[in-house]
Amino acid sequence: YTPRGVSYLLHRIGWSPQVPVHRAVERDEEQIATWVKETWPPIQGRPPNAARGSASWTNQGKASARPRAARGRGAARRRS
Repeated sequence: YTPRGVSYLLHRIGWSPQVPVHRAVERDEEQIATWVKETWPPIQGRPPNAARGSASWTNQGKASARPRAARGRGAARRRS
């Protein structure tokens, strides 16, 4: 079936693409806001003194010698 065909069949049997929003009765918005403000930032970002590493085990922490702009075939050509 094509996506349009599936949509048509589901619509014929009464289904719709809408999904109702279900929230837990026990949900505590204040506790969630506190967690987002205090706990999430350290998890989300890198430590301030973390050095950028390398995925290669042979050249750990060594940046590529090739300039970023020159990467890829035809990178030097300008496109109009």
